[in-house]
Amino acid sequence: MRKFVLFAAVAFVAGAAVFWIVTAPAVVSAHALPAYTPNLANGETVFNAGGCASCHASAGQPRTVLGGGLALHSPFGTFYAPNISPDPADGIGKWSEADFVNAVIEGTSPDGTHYFPSFPYGSYRNARLDDARDLFAGVQQGQES
Repeated sequence: MRKFVLFAAVAFVAGAAVFWIVTAPAVVSAHALPAYTPNLANGETVFNAGGCASCHASAGQPRTVLGGGLALHSPFGTFYAPNISPDPADGIGKWSEADFVNAVIEGTSPDGTHYFPSFPYGSYRNARLDDARDLFAGVQQGQES
């Protein structure tokens, strides 16, 4: 019986360790991002192709006013699209480029926790790093990209 309890305890600890490793939020370090000059025209293309305005545009405002608020119903409850405007208080104006890349591609918030239920969308998960960087530059500029 002692061996069984010991085996069960070891199996539980091993399982918990594997679960923790597999579900840990992924992060792209700011130091891992090579020097880059953003392409704002590509950022606009990514903005349009990704349908960013369909969730993040403020109701009744031009599609480039990214104040969010759209209610998205899911099996996990209602999720409200966040403000991704360049506003430093209410939007992502204080985010670093790495924060944005992590949110879009990895589904990880600037504080290192998982975004859920919407991020990362499967298609965003496979986005090219340069596309995410161009999109961030455009959003920070307050333009359509």
